[in-house]
Amino acid sequence: MKITLLQRDIAWADPEANMQANDRLFSADERSDLYVFPEMFSTGFCTNPEGIAEPAPSRTLAWMEEKAVQHRCAVAGSLAVEEGGRYFNRFYFVFPDGSFAQYDKKHLFTYGGEHLRFTPGRERIVIEYQGLRILPLICYDLRFPVWSRNRGDYDMIIYVASWPRPRTYAWKQLLRARAIENQCYVAGVNRCGSDPGNEYEGGTVLLDPYGEVVAECPDGIESRISAEIDPERLAEIRKKFPVLEDADPFTLAE
Repeated sequence: MKITLLQRDIAWADPEANMQANDRLFSADERSDLYVFPEMFSTGFCTNPEGIAEPAPSRTLAWMEEKAVQHRCAVAGSLAVEEGGRYFNRFYFVFPDGSFAQYDKKHLFTYGGEHLRFTPGRERIVIEYQGLRILPLICYDLRFPVWSRNRGDYDMIIYVASWPRPRTYAWKQLLRARAIENQCYVAGVNRCGSDPGNEYEGGTVLLDPYGEVVAECPDGIESRISAEIDPERLAEIRKKFPVLEDADPFTLAE
């Protein structure tokens, strides 16, 4: 499966401008099976979502569905959405037929006040696409290894993020740790540029189950990378060194 990771500078609180900019990526890029955008890629990361978050089902979700069907691919990323009077940081994974799966961010970023206005998700989901099992997670989730622990039920984690520049080192090291400890591919897709509160370095990368770099974007600039995910190689690695079979059993309590 070919995956394309999109390191974008996001126009603040302007879904229309972001959709127009992202349109050009599909016309310019060679075909991929899956395109992944950063966290809140239609608005930028907003902790005060009034007037910024999109009503669900949002116009940007409709755009994702259109692109997925038109280009016969999957499209993923998170949006700030309002539904039933509550706000969610919602990861959408849109399939080539226009159907979608969704995950609401569990670990809201309390340091930035995200928990004050957004509602946390409670459900961990695994998405199956082209024979690959994918765990979708969002930004701050990366710091909580129990939530992302491989229970033998996935092959790749996708983290979409708005991870600020001062903590770029932590971003890169934690992504590598998650790949190694969960013996899986990890795609980390972070934005670049700036918003009213922060600057962003990027650090978008695809890691293999050894934590080695398969492909990575240059820091600090808009760019994209494409690479192949190899399920057969993953199976060989897990068979050769079956570390997951010795994992500690556990149950998550709400």
